[in-house]
Amino acid sequence: MPIYKRFIQHVILNYIIGSFIAVLLVCMIFVFSTLNVARYELLGLVKIVAFSSVIMIACEIIVFRMHLRPVQRFFQGNQETLKDVEAVYIRVHHLPNLSVLRIVGPHLLGFSIPAAVIALWMIHTGQLAFPFYYVGIACIGACLVASMHALVEFFLTMRAIKPLLEEIRNRTCQQYGLSLSLRGRVLLSLRHKFQLSATLIGAFPLFLFCLATQIRLEHLDAADSGSYWAWAGMILIFGVAFAYLGGRLLTREIEQPIHHLLEKMNEVKEGRLNSNASDLYSDEFAELVEGFNMMIEGLKEREEKNGQLLDSYFATLAAALDARDAYTAGHSLRVAEYSVLIGRKGGLSEMDLDLLRKTALLHDIGKIGVPDAVLFKDGKLTDEEFDQIKMHPVMGESILRQVEPAYAMAPYLPGVRSHHERYDGKGYPDQLSGEDIPLFGRIIAVADAYDAMTSDRPYRKGMKEEKAVMILEEGKGTQWDPYFAELFVKEWRRNKGILS
Repeated sequence: MPIYKRFIQHVILNYIIGSFIAVLLVCMIFVFSTLNVARYELLGLVKIVAFSSVIMIACEIIVFRMHLRPVQRFFQGNQETLKDVEAVYIRVHHLPNLSVLRIVGPHLLGFSIPAAVIALWMIHTGQLAFPFYYVGIACIGACLVASMHALVEFFLTMRAIKPLLEEIRNRTCQQYGLSLSLRGRVLLSLRHKFQLSATLIGAFPLFLFCLATQIRLEHLDAADSGSYWAWAGMILIFGVAFAYLGGRLLTREIEQPIHHLLEKMNEVKEGRLNSNASDLYSDEFAELVEGFNMMIEGLKEREEKNGQLLDSYFATLAAALDARDAYTAGHSLRVAEYSVLIGRKGGLSEMDLDLLRKTALLHDIGKIGVPDAVLFKDGKLTDEEFDQIKMHPVMGESILRQVEPAYAMAPYLPGVRSHHERYDGKGYPDQLSGEDIPLFGRIIAVADAYDAMTSDRPYRKGMKEEKAVMILEEGKGTQWDPYFAELFVKEWRRNKGILS
């Protein structure tokens, strides 16, 4: 447990630093520069601080151990399930927040309550010659000091937990093959962190000064004291208001570019690479935006190259398939062209048209698995031979499933498998009917049939385009989707001769 031990050492050191800065220095300055303390009173104050500190530390140790118990069990090897490890990971992220609760809870109360009770008793018994209201001022001062201590402890703990988090992630990756992450979950918002910190930093010295001044001016009569607190109250109100306003402006200045970059990151996540982040900043965010935009340009360039490679890959596969048979050369390219024409008339988006074109290019890829003797037979096929031909959609889907990554090929599989289904349910391989047939399959079926009818074969010459279009029109609603067949027929008649 070397990392965990180092973490404990850092936490203890941080606590000492925070206590020294926020407690000892402030208290010493407050006591020695403000109070006129006799030697016997100083000894009494030392006793109060010592006794209260023991109680405070005892309370803190108990709560600190409770906060760290799950983390300690993990580093002792007692966490077995992934769910337990995830809970420990979240707990470590919560430690800075818990340190604040520890300081303003057992730390403050464990010190203030015993100190206040003992001080009141010592004033009552004459061991301290202070007015009773000094105890109230001391309690207010303790709250201020604890708040500053909590602020220091929070940021020091934020830094101290980073090695713990890295170790937990490394162990989880080795044991479970997973990388732990909050996945965007915000445990403490930047707004609250900056707002509270700026307000506290601005208000702390004002409150401390007003309290110290009240003690220094204790000889004033009631009227003068009331006048002082009217003035001091106004100063406090304006000081806290300016501190709050400054924190709010600072927070907004930081949040705005962060939210802008998050919006752009979400666009990138959705595949939209068309807009760069706005370069409107003159601080370090300008470097961040510039780096983000450079990343976007790199992604665009890589996306373009990948698109070109993928297009080339599909076209090469289609050309390789068509090269097997001189009579069907260019068939896949023509079917892709006709399919896109139908899809565009049917209102498909550009993204869907691109998927449709690539699916059409590969629609007959399964024929690679059909024997040449069957595929190129000059004459009528036997039932057994035709059954082999009918397997090519399934073979095509099977071939494409071997391509990695699988998710990249998934959009093309339904159209490849279903392009020989009939609208009336008498097609193959699954006897799907109507709109149960995938969209691309219904479109490609029309384009494939038209090109097949108008192309020459070893055993027959291609028929006239007019006749093929007539057959498509007659087969609407039985063999082909009536909507897409009608779109093709209308387009052919509108632009007769252009489709060929």
